[in-house]
Amino acid sequence: MGGLDRIGQVAIGTAGKSWGCMVRIAEVTSGAKGKRGVGWTRIECVRESAPVRPSPRVAEVSADFGVSTASGLRRVLDPLALELAGGRIIAFVGPSGSGKSSALAQIEAQHAGGHSVQRVSLPQDRALVDCVSPHTSLSDALSLLTACALGEARLWLRRYNELSDGEKFRARLAKAIGLHARGPSAAPLLCDEFCSSLHRRAAKAIAYNLRKLVTRRNLCVVLAAGNDDILRDLQPDVTIRLRGNGSHQVKQNIPRRRPISFWRGLAIERGCKRDYQQFAAMHYRATDELGFVDKVFVLREKAGGDHLAIVVYSHGPAELSLRNRVTGKRFCRNLTLLNRELRILRRLVVHPDVRGCGLGHRLVSKTLPQVGTRYVECLAAMGQVNPVFEMAGMERIGLCPEPPEPKAALKALEELDVDPFAHDFEHQVCRSPRVRSIVAQVVLQWYRATTGDGQRRVCRQSPQFLAQLFRSLAGCRPVYYLWDRDG
Repeated sequence: MGGLDRIGQVAIGTAGKSWGCMVRIAEVTSGAKGKRGVGWTRIECVRESAPVRPSPRVAEVSADFGVSTASGLRRVLDPLALELAGGRIIAFVGPSGSGKSSALAQIEAQHAGGHSVQRVSLPQDRALVDCVSPHTSLSDALSLLTACALGEARLWLRRYNELSDGEKFRARLAKAIGLHARGPSAAPLLCDEFCSSLHRRAAKAIAYNLRKLVTRRNLCVVLAAGNDDILRDLQPDVTIRLRGNGSHQVKQNIPRRRPISFWRGLAIERGCKRDYQQFAAMHYRATDELGFVDKVFVLREKAGGDHLAIVVYSHGPAELSLRNRVTGKRFCRNLTLLNRELRILRRLVVHPDVRGCGLGHRLVSKTLPQVGTRYVECLAAMGQVNPVFEMAGMERIGLCPEPPEPKAALKALEELDVDPFAHDFEHQVCRSPRVRSIVAQVVLQWYRATTGDGQRRVCRQSPQFLAQLFRSLAGCRPVYYLWDRDG
């Protein structure tokens, strides 16, 4: 350890508390070389309580229990040296009133470039994608949101006040990481009451995701938690258990890459198309058109338990250009061979509580061999920001060429001064036969390419459904993946 840089005292007050803390602090520079953002912070906290206002009740309680009303000092935290460095999580654990918040407040006072996740604010009237990392490219912002388990297109367009509590925490975390990237490299991210108000399964998932983020992005995180059940997934480098009266126990840990803690208890079961109804609303595609479904697999919390994820395999479309290229036109004009040897992964949906924990790619990797065909392909628009299918063992072939039908339709709509991504597009489809005809033609071509003749299906679809499906088709340029059992 290097020499002391600075020793002094600071007074820290906490909102809503009638006390202050006299804190001894020494910042020490580590002797390690070539390691940016490494430093030692030494903290010590003594709480000075202010005398209470005298009253008859105060006097009676003081006399009955022999408690003095005078001001006094109480040790909250014994001297403690912490190494703040990139890629590390420091977790303060203990019951309420043990000094966790005081410890975080001291660290924050000494590192002006740090950010508290609780105090990060997001505008209430702007889409999430505009609030997180607005000074970087769109792809960087989407990658950051996906890394924080917000990898769902509809979430990116929602306002902060429309999110669930778990999603709000992930959004604040993503915003704090984006701010951190523009600040000092040694500054820590701080989080008090980490996941204290969330469902415990969601809390474990967030802890698991945070561990991955800290390692991949070389972050330094200091947090306080009142629950021990997250520690296995959080894998903090240092766990400090506060026992009250200033005493503490420090435990060092070496993080290891492993599945989330509840993975071994999960069950993969055969499902049916009806099971997808529980997940349809969680998917960004407005349509529930799954084609000719062949096999469905459901990931449950335990055998017969809650649904956590689903994967749907269907019969593939008759022609795909990238499929023809990579298979040497093996299936051209040969539907019999296509139906025997190939399926398409049509949907993969993971419950929002546990996204980002590896459940999706593990479900796919476990079920691909059970499909029963040599080839399984997938078209995934999210493939540009989320490598879930590559992690499952599928090969990324490339970005699909832009289909001519939606492109021509967009040009025709532009000439009619109609914006398919405006809020009134559904109304335009409903009231204008010309607009409906343009939209219906694109949807019809898609039906014919994926599920066969769709003329009658298009005729009975509502304008709202057609508008939503057209949006997803017009803006979709997916990545093509292929899994070959023999290769």
